[in-house]
Amino acid sequence: MNIKKYIYNVIQPAEKGSIISKIFDLFIMAFILFSVASVFIMTFPVSAKTIRLMSRIEEWSLIIFSVEYLLRIWTADYLFPNDGKIKSRLKYMVSGMALIDLIAILPFFLPMFLPVNLVGIRAFRLIRLLRIFKLHRYTAALASIGEVFKKKSQEILVSIFFVSILLVISSLLIYYAEHDAQPKQFSNAFSGLWWAVATLTTVGYGDIYPVTVLGRILGTVIALMGIGMVAVPTGILSAGFVEYLEQKQSDTKETDKEEEKKYCPHCGKKL
Repeated sequence: MNIKKYIYNVIQPAEKGSIISKIFDLFIMAFILFSVASVFIMTFPVSAKTIRLMSRIEEWSLIIFSVEYLLRIWTADYLFPNDGKIKSRLKYMVSGMALIDLIAILPFFLPMFLPVNLVGIRAFRLIRLLRIFKLHRYTAALASIGEVFKKKSQEILVSIFFVSILLVISSLLIYYAEHDAQPKQFSNAFSGLWWAVATLTTVGYGDIYPVTVLGRILGTVIALMGIGMVAVPTGILSAGFVEYLEQKQSDTKETDKEEEKKYCPHCGKKL
């Protein structure tokens, strides 16, 4: 096996029995979790020594993520064997996970090329929170969530579209119903949109609420509709998870049957 193929096998999600690949996965996951934790830690008053230590570890994590990103581009022709070297690399670079990898390391390189304000760059570094989505590559549970969202994406988008229409209509209706009675609270349609979101999701912050009879009737209807509309995406995802688990169990049984055919049913020796 050449070195390129070996690196490809290591950086891909570890398969059963692949110790080196598993160690690599755990190593990357540790740096991902540290990067996310550091964003929260830096919101607390910490010592200068702690800041220096975290900055140094952050620098190393950025170097490691950058090298990982380049290695994945370099070995992309094994990921897409039916495409050429250039096409396979371009195909990988525009994939969802590759874009997340790229965005996660951009804050480190942008100040080197762009004359921007340092305060802006520090705020931009919050983008490193996106690194948490890199865990999708290394954990089966997150991978299954991603598969379900991918398979049910059309149904989810349709439900979100109808919820969006309902929000717009609700915001306009409550605006015309309450504007004269509460010109400050419902000064424009955006104020009505904020109220509609809080009502449809049954959160009910209480900072804006209807006082007219028509407004309260609208609020009652919209709140009842919100119970059903919010439950639609939940039902779609629940059905998707059930289908995914059933398919996975079916695939596992088929694999077990294929493995059983490789062994003698009487003596148990491999055929």
